[in-house]
Amino acid sequence: MPYPIQWILSLFFIIQMYVAMAIIGLIFTPLAVFDRKHAFTAIHIFCHWVRFSAHMICGLKSEVRGTPPTGEVIIASKHQSFFDIILIVSAVPRPKFIMKKSLEKMPIVSFYAERCGCIGVDRGKGGMAVKKMVADVKAGNKHPGQLIIFPQGTRVAAGVKKEYKVGTGVLYTQVKQAVVPAATNVGVFWKRQGIYRGRGTAVVEFLPVIEAGLPLKEFMVTLENTVETASDRLMRDAGFEIPKA
Repeated sequence: MPYPIQWILSLFFIIQMYVAMAIIGLIFTPLAVFDRKHAFTAIHIFCHWVRFSAHMICGLKSEVRGTPPTGEVIIASKHQSFFDIILIVSAVPRPKFIMKKSLEKMPIVSFYAERCGCIGVDRGKGGMAVKKMVADVKAGNKHPGQLIIFPQGTRVAAGVKKEYKVGTGVLYTQVKQAVVPAATNVGVFWKRQGIYRGRGTAVVEFLPVIEAGLPLKEFMVTLENTVETASDRLMRDAGFEIPKA
């Protein structure tokens, strides 16, 4: 499909996506105030709508591979764009996030984040932010779910290498929960910035569990090697050329 037409379709997709977010959010807010299970229902409806409409409007199909966790675990995922969040959340029953604290100021998003047990982190505060994150996670254990964290701390474009931050490892060793790594190729089609959405198949793949108990350094090496190797494979399968180091 010619680029200008795909760009127009992408713009239309983005507009309707945010309209859908507002409508679904407003409809379910009164229910979610009284019972947080309705917050998860609203979020799952929205995520499935985004996946469906991306396919129908932009020709962007999506797949979730591996076994989505359902218990009390940490999901440590590669993060390339908003779409990997959509795929992960659509697949797990009670998602909650380690997220940027600035998102707590966004209408609708902040309400649902609070109801789901998300934890805001001020990334500019370094070690203090990590300590607060661990304390908040421990305090939030009364709300079981799948805690999603992005070890690189931000969205990273397809093919770009960025260090893994130690916060994920500190959380792993302090909370003593298993970690499910997740890889993705979504950045090939839905980039971290911009409007254009490409055609193809975006994938999030849940990888074998890293059980609790590894030393911090060993865990960080295992996590990075596992996620990066699988993500590179998924991107190559999608026709993306991985830049040589």
